Parts: sequence; C-alpha cells; structure tokens
Amino acid sequence: MSSRDWVAHAIARIEADFHRSADTHLIPVNLPAFPGIDFYLKDESSHPTGSLKHRLARSLFLYALCNGKLHEKSTVIEASSGSTAVSEAYFARLLGLPFIAVMPATTSPEKISAIEFYGGRCHLVPDPTQIYAESERLALETDGHFMDQFTYAERATDWRSNNNIAESIFHQMEREPHPIPSWVVTSPGTGGTTATIGRYVRYQRHATQVLCVDPQYSVFYDYYVNRNPAITLDCGSGIEGIGRPRVEASFIPEVVDEMLKVPDALSLAAMHYLASVLGRRVGGSTGTNLVGALHIALRMKQQGQTGSIVGILCDGGERYVHSYYNDEWLATRGLDLAPLIEQVKTCAEQAVPLSPLQSARHDKPQYF
Repeated sequence: MSSRDWVAHAIARIEADFHRSADTHLIPVNLPAFPGIDFYLKDESSHPTGSLKHRLARSLFLYALCNGKLHEKSTVIEASSGSTAVSEAYFARLLGLPFIAVMPATTSPEKISAIEFYGGRCHLVPDPTQIYAESERLALETDGHFMDQFTYAERATDWRSNNNIAESIFHQMEREPHPIPSWVVTSPGTGGTTATIGRYVRYQRHATQVLCVDPQYSVFYDYYVNRNPAITLDCGSGIEGIGRPRVEASFIPEVVDEMLKVPDALSLAAMHYLASVLGRRVGGSTGTNLVGALHIALRMKQQGQTGSIVGILCDGGERYVHSYYNDEWLATRGLDLAPLIEQVKTCAEQAVPLSPLQSARHDKPQYF
C-alpha cells in the first residue's frame, strides 16, 4: 500500500467511526432559584472515550493526516493531563499506530489505565511545565509526530459547521423555550472549544455571549486581562483537564465575552453538588462550569432577565474516584468541602450569592 493510499484508508476508518457514533445529550438541570432561566449541560462524557476530548482527538488526527504529518509507521506523541491522551490512544489504536502520552506524574490512575487499555504508553513527568519539551524530545527520538493539542486545537476543528460542539448545541436547543442561549459557559484546557464556540456564534450572528471560566492555577484569566503572552506559572492546575501554566496558542481571547477565576475548592464543591443533583458523578471541570453558570444566572436574575445558559459536562467522575471523590485525598490537601457545597446549594436553590469571584469583561477586572 502506498503512503497516499494508507492516508486515504486511515481517514476512511476515522470517518466510519464517526458515523457509528451518536451525538451527545443535552441535559436540562433544574436550578430552583432561577425561574425563567434555563440551564443545560452538554454531556460530552457519552463519547466512546468518555470526554469532550474525543471530538478534539478526531479533529487532530484528521488534521495531521491531511497535512501529511502521519504515515503508517508513525509514533504518535501527545502532551496531555489525561483525557486528550485517552481519546488519542483510541484513534491511534484504530489506525494501528503506537501512542505515547506525556503526562504530569499527578494524573489520575484511572486515566492512565484508560490510556493503557487502548494500547497507549504513559510517560510521566514530575514537572508538569516540562511536558511540552519532553514530548518534542520523544518525537525526535522515535521519529514520531507530536500532535501538540495546545497549538492545533483551534485550527484543527471546523468551527463553521461539520457537527462541531457549537453546531450540535444550537441544533439541540431549537425546541427549547429559549432556543438561542444567552450564554455558553466553557473552561479552557487548550482553549480550542472556547474558540470554536466563540467563532461559531459570531459566524451565525447569534447574540449569545461566551463566558470562559479559568481554574485557580492557570494563566488564561491573567492573559485575558493584560494580554501578556509571556506569563507563566511554576505549577500545574489543580483541576485536571483545564487550566495551563503558560498561554497556549489555541486560546483566542478576542472571542471571549467575559472570564471568571474560580478557586479549586469551589469548583470541587460545585462538582459534588451537581453529582447529587444528577445522580451520577462528574469531573472537576464540570464543577468549574457550574460556578460560571451560577455567576451568570445571579446577574440575569438581578437584572430581571430570562433566557438559557448552556455549560459543558466535560467528563464523568469515575476518573476521579481516588482523588476528588476520596475524603482522605481531600483531607490530606486541607480541603473541607462541606461548607462550600452548602454555599453552592444555597446559591442554586435560594439565589444566595457565592463568595466574590474575580471577573473580567473587555479587559476591565470586576468583582461580584
């Protein structure tokens, strides 16, 4: 088989896999304190590999194939805190390619097991800021291809249509009381999903605004405020899957209408509250998104507005049984979530405001 024939065969296999997959659900979530304000979660945990990153991995593989970066003997390398690596391992196995995930040593064992289940190998790095350099080194060493999700996420996805997450959300909202969401709430890992949604609403000329919610240990919020691309942190995010120690190329601040900075403990408290409401566990980034949705719902109620808010359920909580849902793990980190869970509950059910959160809109920091 020629190289060109192999690429055609690989693309056909990925497209066939896509046609075997159904769309993800849009779940209504009742927030009792906010009548007239409808909240929905786009449940990306129902993808074959269990997270939002399944969409990204498919796009990255197609992008690499069509740009001539992958061939039948390629080793695929990715820098990832877990979910993207799980999804890329799935697609690498589909194409018969070896896969190496370069990950922070703190990545959950459940994610490591999932990568290994799909035939991938995990290369753990003690310093999370070094996963990029180590990925590049391994790519050179193996004559492989570094997928580099943090650079290519925003350009690998067709943001105009092609069943991207934004098109899917708006299609599923068509028969709801408020079919055009007032807000879509995202949280940045690569920034690619935020870029896709922000571009799509502008392309479709919707009035929808985008709130991007950054976790505690991440640079995206500060970059949004001061536009300094050199800003860095010397630690990784406490919420797996979102937040970065450096500004990533896929984060496009110009398509974000507002940003919010959320303490990790509040994200985890919101995750626990939401799990009790849904009757199943969700990941920490979904808790971050719920805090963002409550922030917007409070403002809308104060201003007498009605409408809809859509957030993203990024992945399920089964990947965090040993950590976010483990009392001993939380205690060793000094995290007492009980009062914060109650705070989230009273906000959702009685409209009692959350503790002040740092927010920025059009480069002007605010506090709510």
